[in-house]
Amino acid sequence: MKRFLKLGLGVLLLLVIGLLAPIGYTELACRPGDGGSDYSAILPPDQHRPEGRTLLTYPEWHIVHAYDDYAKVIRTGDPHDYKYLPAIGGFWASLCNLSKASGPHGGFPSEFKSTVYTIGVSFTAELLAKALYEETIGRGATLIRGEARAPLDELTAQQAAEYALFLRQVPWYQWDFTQDAAEITASATTAFRDRERRLAVGLEYKTKAAYADLIAAAVANMEPDAVRLQMIVTGLSAADLAAFDDVDVIATRPDGIRIETPRYRALTELLLQWAKAGGNFVEIAGNDDILFTVTSQVSDLDEALYSFGRQGYDDTRHLILLPVSELAEALRGLDERGLTLEHIHDY
Repeated sequence: MKRFLKLGLGVLLLLVIGLLAPIGYTELACRPGDGGSDYSAILPPDQHRPEGRTLLTYPEWHIVHAYDDYAKVIRTGDPHDYKYLPAIGGFWASLCNLSKASGPHGGFPSEFKSTVYTIGVSFTAELLAKALYEETIGRGATLIRGEARAPLDELTAQQAAEYALFLRQVPWYQWDFTQDAAEITASATTAFRDRERRLAVGLEYKTKAAYADLIAAAVANMEPDAVRLQMIVTGLSAADLAAFDDVDVIATRPDGIRIETPRYRALTELLLQWAKAGGNFVEIAGNDDILFTVTSQVSDLDEALYSFGRQGYDDTRHLILLPVSELAEALRGLDERGLTLEHIHDY
């Protein structure tokens, strides 16, 4: 018993060290470079958001994209076809590159590190556990099943796609994993693959539901992050801007029109529409630099901070940082460069 206990403790220690190692590497090898900004903001201080967050919001979106990639892979394939280790590596490699680039934009704030590191470790642990199962028992179940997909293969693929879409605008812990688990149970047949999926995926959903409840309770008493921000826009009239749902025109100034908009995915769609309509952006949330991601068939872009192949899509994601004043022109030129806008990262 002592020997087994020592072995178990040793394995646990190695697991903890393995999960924490990327944090240590990021702290030591990915430190922000020197530099600062002398930009004088137009918007009042109460409308400013730290500029460095345009860089450091990407790692969380990497997880959103990873779930989307996973859903794309299992739409026609199986979970063991997804490359879990590259997805994990992409999170930490992108974080390293963005941390290095964050110096002139306020650095990597210590209060934000704990959040990024926590989601990184959680993401790593989840995908390692999933890889361990799907590459062994899960793969064996598909061999027994044969080429024809089982009903729960189709259902879990549909659930994965719906979850990936949900994550674009809403925190993950608000997803109803309990409902997914109930659908799995109700739809399972007596086929071996369905019984295996009902047990494995059902347990995954129930575990996530319990964890989501803990996270929701933890953040219930915290001040929620702002879901709207302000910016200065030129090239469009106040009436043009006010015609969009959920957009408020605050004032017309000599340097542009001050408006308030929603954040996240909704903001990406608005900025793209305005750029195509001839609008230009002077300042967003008190900042003069912003990060956005595009996808393309080209594997490398000279201006990209980091590039990463997307699974299931056979193309590459590129992270691009540029001045806010150049954003609209860059968006208007995407098509002729063979680039597709994925997401504009606010603050």
